[in-house]
Amino acid sequence: MAVDHPYARELGDFLRARRGRLRPQDVGLEPGPRRKVAGLRREEVALLAGLSTDYYQRMEQGREVRPSDEVLDAIASALDLGDEERRHLFTLARAARRPAAVRTRRTPERVPDSTRRLLHVMNTPALVLGRHLDVLAWNTLAEALLGDPDTLPPGRRNMLMALFEDPGTRARCPDWETTALQYIGMLRAAVATDPSHPRATTIIGELSIRSADFRRLWARHEVRETVHGTKLFRHPQAGDITLDWDVYPLPGNPGPVLLVYTAEPGTADVERLQLLASLHATRVTRKAQAERPGLSEVVRRQGLEPRTR
Repeated sequence: MAVDHPYARELGDFLRARRGRLRPQDVGLEPGPRRKVAGLRREEVALLAGLSTDYYQRMEQGREVRPSDEVLDAIASALDLGDEERRHLFTLARAARRPAAVRTRRTPERVPDSTRRLLHVMNTPALVLGRHLDVLAWNTLAEALLGDPDTLPPGRRNMLMALFEDPGTRARCPDWETTALQYIGMLRAAVATDPSHPRATTIIGELSIRSADFRRLWARHEVRETVHGTKLFRHPQAGDITLDWDVYPLPGNPGPVLLVYTAEPGTADVERLQLLASLHATRVTRKAQAERPGLSEVVRRQGLEPRTR
């Protein structure tokens, strides 16, 4: 495993971020005087894991080392990793054992026609997300709740990019940073399966250049395999709406997922969702009427103007 191995780099970055998160007292060590680092030192992690400092340092540096599952277990315990973080560590380390030249098979992300039909008969906001949080398909209620993806170029139709770059999207999220960390964690999980994927590279690269907030949160190396939750939306016309959201996988490995927002029955959120649907339908109707040509325009287009003598 060489230092330029993409999984080795990601593994080293993850270990450094998790080491920096812990304080000596968190793991039963005395802080001691004159500490120059906020988190644990490499030698402290190595001591807790029962490894040599040189061995652990080579892991962080992505150098020639192939940790066994037993070693990974010891490191996970030393760094006090949660279940999702532990799985992430094993995913990266096992992938790093493979030769860097092994190509990952990438298939285009497609939305089945049956899924598109399902979207349009659902009486609640729903959309299809790609593995890197690209918006691949949506229904009218999702458009009413989140904004119209059609107003963006295809390459910008991404939940994470919108959250960091679009002021309107950010204004609809009172718990903006929590949402950002959820999205970043989901993208991290995708990166763990294919860190050199060109779409991931584009999203991370562009947001790193344009957003200091993204750089700060991305550096935390949060990992989340979130599949459900509750989210508050602050809609400019319908007001505050609290919705539960769930993610359902679609065919493919890894493939797109169906993200569905629902309101708890009997709550004011149901009424606000209905109001949102009504407002959106009215807006769409008015737009269509404004774009519809008048009688004189129809006559002109069809060449039916009366001839002058």
